[in-house]
Amino acid sequence: MRVDIVTLFPEMFRAFGELGVVGRAIADGQITLRCRSPRDFGVGKHRNVDDTPYGGGAGMVMRVDCLVDCLESLDEGHAPAHRVLLSPQGRRFDQSGARRLAQHDALTLICGRYEGFDDRVRAYVHEELSLGDFVLSGGELAAMAIIDASARYLPGVLGNPDSLREESHGDEGRLEYPHYTRPPEFRGVSVPEVLLSGNHAKIEAWRREQSEARTRDRRPDMLETSS
Repeated sequence: MRVDIVTLFPEMFRAFGELGVVGRAIADGQITLRCRSPRDFGVGKHRNVDDTPYGGGAGMVMRVDCLVDCLESLDEGHAPAHRVLLSPQGRRFDQSGARRLAQHDALTLICGRYEGFDDRVRAYVHEELSLGDFVLSGGELAAMAIIDASARYLPGVLGNPDSLREESHGDEGRLEYPHYTRPPEFRGVSVPEVLLSGNHAKIEAWRREQSEARTRDRRPDMLETSS
């Protein structure tokens, strides 16, 4: 998968592209990550990419011409990418969205700054996504979250593909069951005996019960959606 990021702060992605699941996927050639700054297409001596809003108001607005020139440069010599505008006005990103984005051969994620985008840029993207009902200083953190979540669905990225089925918000549509490891007892709290029994059928049944109970308690809306 080719992933391009339009950002004024490409340096934010250096460590992200070297560590963890995404770093391994890049090292193995499963993901190609590129950053491009719209400032490369900025206006005038100072490469300005923003200007005051027509009609007045607080803050500065990112210029549509700089953004579109940047987007079109990324597709030169390549098949057109699926373009995603990262905005608090977008549809909320979730696990099904991660699965869907992973099916694209090429993604371009557009990170905003300042007061937002000139609205005309929306004619040049395929969709808008948001992490939730809150505002960040820019789209870079959202881009990292979306790349990390989507990369997990690329073949071979996870060491154990069963993780996608069993983890929270995975293919089972429930929250994940609780995990335990050594020591078997810590400050008076012991690991559930069933996990030490070696009886895999009982362990599987216990985990399913725990998953359903945890989902009912913490996210009953997930059960309503899957029913």
